[in-house]
Amino acid sequence: MDAMPTSETTPAGDPLSTLTYEEARDELIRVVQELEQGSATLEESIALWERGEALARHCEEWLIGAKARLDAARAGAGAPGAIDGE
Repeated sequence: MDAMPTSETTPAGDPLSTLTYEEARDELIRVVQELEQGSATLEESIALWERGEALARHCEEWLIGAKARLDAARAGAGAPGAIDGE
């Protein structure tokens, strides 16, 4: 049996933090599809579930960061001396 990647590494063994949002989202979709097929063993299913949880957290962190950037941009746009968009 092939070793499953740990939940904190990519299939190539790289840290999860190296994944872009889109890469993590796409891998999460694949993990969910594989779990939904129901053909994995119990051990494989547990590893997939753990990987999915890690990917979901990673995606959420990306989204929180994006929201913070948007909030900062909005706050900066409303600051005195800011140029209004036309």
